[in-house]
Amino acid sequence: MLLRPVAQDEIVILLRLMRLMQNDDPWLTPFEEERAQRAVETLLSNPLLGQIWLIKMETRVVGYIVMTFDFSLEYGGRVAWIDEFFVASEVRGNGVGQRALELAEKSAYEAGAFLMALGVTRGNRAINLYRRSGFEAVERSLLLTKRLR
Repeated sequence: MLLRPVAQDEIVILLRLMRLMQNDDPWLTPFEEERAQRAVETLLSNPLLGQIWLIKMETRVVGYIVMTFDFSLEYGGRVAWIDEFFVASEVRGNGVGQRALELAEKSAYEAGAFLMALGVTRGNRAINLYRRSGFEAVERSLLLTKRLR
């Protein structure tokens, strides 16, 4: 398994994977390909915002992971967020997700992050993977959102 940065000419591959993820675990807002593409292009053009990797097994792309950064006084500085994480259903359960998270964690650490966080839909089977990887629920927190655009 290999985790490698998405290249500009692979955005179409990433968008295809993003559509597949929508079937498994849809976003709170409807998936709009043009909006997603603009966001991907912005992230790729500014590595300070985060990173996007394709997950490959041999020559086949089987998923992707998106890590973004923010800054928290509570956690002492830079925080890495797993914004999106998708592994194709036919390769799940083979350690691909575990290995991808390990590589993302290493990259976050090297980028100066003090904490890695993610959000997951209640009932999503990936919760077990996240817990095995050391992620813990923060019971006092409730993620609230407000769409501005």
